[in-house]
Amino acid sequence: MRPYRSILFLPGHRPNWVDKALKAKPDAIVLDLEDSVPEPEKVSARATVAESIARVRESTEDVGVFVRVNPLDTRLTGGDLEAVVVPGLTGVFAPKIERATDVLRYDALLDHFEVRGGVEGLEYIVPVETVRAIHGCLEIATASPRVGAMIGPTAEHADIARAVGYEWTPEGTETLYHRSRILLACREAGIHAITGLWEDLANLDGLRDFARRGRQLGFRGMIAIHPTHVPVINEVFSPSEEDIAFYWGLAEAYEKAAAEGKGALRYRGLHIDKAHYDKAVDWLARAEAIAGEA
Repeated sequence: MRPYRSILFLPGHRPNWVDKALKAKPDAIVLDLEDSVPEPEKVSARATVAESIARVRESTEDVGVFVRVNPLDTRLTGGDLEAVVVPGLTGVFAPKIERATDVLRYDALLDHFEVRGGVEGLEYIVPVETVRAIHGCLEIATASPRVGAMIGPTAEHADIARAVGYEWTPEGTETLYHRSRILLACREAGIHAITGLWEDLANLDGLRDFARRGRQLGFRGMIAIHPTHVPVINEVFSPSEEDIAFYWGLAEAYEKAAAEGKGALRYRGLHIDKAHYDKAVDWLARAEAIAGEA
């Protein structure tokens, strides 16, 4: 999966919100058919979402377009996918997954609707929303090649808060264990690690600090629920010019030393060796990928 920094949620039944969302320049959007859509409008919202996907693709190919469908136990998932698996869709935001077999149930549906809709290569973003999913996060992350990202959640009022029973703080110490467990599952599976959620819409300074803590822990992107949050998230999860210069210099210094038969050296007062070089190369590759998508 592309290294999406910002993933912005939009109610699927509000097509007029799409243009405003794109102006904020998110790396990806999620058109929601689940919680933000009232029950009487869920079926009609499917066609609206399909139309929104086509509209987005008329203006840009660069933004990832995902749809959060209704969970499997609602028996609405198949109808959702039948309507929204259309050209231009990037993937599915798959809610309420608790075990690897749930991923395989999504796979069976998508295999069918990809062929039917003339679409291929769809990926999943998987939110971890239950205690069972926390315990099984590695099995979920490795259940299918379609799983491209997983979310280590810190929401104040969403499903995970009710499931775990924590009292939310901006510092996030109450969610550190399960986020760390999910992050490590992402690393082992080789998928994109995302965090969220900041619900205080007007407090952009708090959002920035919150996003920085997620980045420091190891997450590489974040869910957004308002367009004003997108620039802040993009800034936090983008490499700075200073960081790029540091790692380029480190890589060049090590390569020069290695060519001279040296395995370790001093760089800007630091001891560095092959492990530091490998990290620099990985970091620069990620920076290049982000720059290419921005």
